Amino acid sequence: MKKFVIPIALFALLGVLLWSGLALDPRKIPSPLIGKPLPAFALPTLANPKRSLSPNDLRGRVYLLNVWASWCTACRQEHPVLLEIARQKGAPIVGLNYKDQRADALSWLKDLGDPYETSIVDLEGRFGIELGVYGVPETFVIDKEGVIRYKHIGPVTIETWQDKLLPLVRELG
Repeated sequence: MKKFVIPIALFALLGVLLWSGLALDPRKIPSPLIGKPLPAFALPTLANPKRSLSPNDLRGRVYLLNVWASWCTACRQEHPVLLEIARQKGAPIVGLNYKDQRADALSWLKDLGDPYETSIVDLEGRFGIELGVYGVPETFVIDKEGVIRYKHIGPVTIETWQDKLLPLVRELG
């Protein structure tokens, strides 16, 4: 009987841990990059693949870095919110077009509108890996020094913009 107690207790403990994990919100995965500089990159712009952009080109202002793709249905859901942020000049938005074909991305922006000041292209997804991107869309708040201050996983909603992103952008600005 004693030899069964330990395996049963371990099995029960494992069950409790797995059950408690189901209650966690996957959108609240902490990023180890918060408070650290944006990883170095030199990526082509969507509009002109011969022109590249790096973090140094973006320093000196607070902006949103929004990871998106034309194949992403959740990106389509958040797109009207990004258009409204851009229309209100709430914060500059830099797009990171992720694992997408250039023609598809350009067509998507032409059809739906372009909220981005510029978009850079991460065709292979390597920069996304360095950022810790779990999936698209994801949005980062970057400060004037190029430091990541916040990461939002999933579509940006009006509530997310008003309650979290905008106050942080104003505080950092």
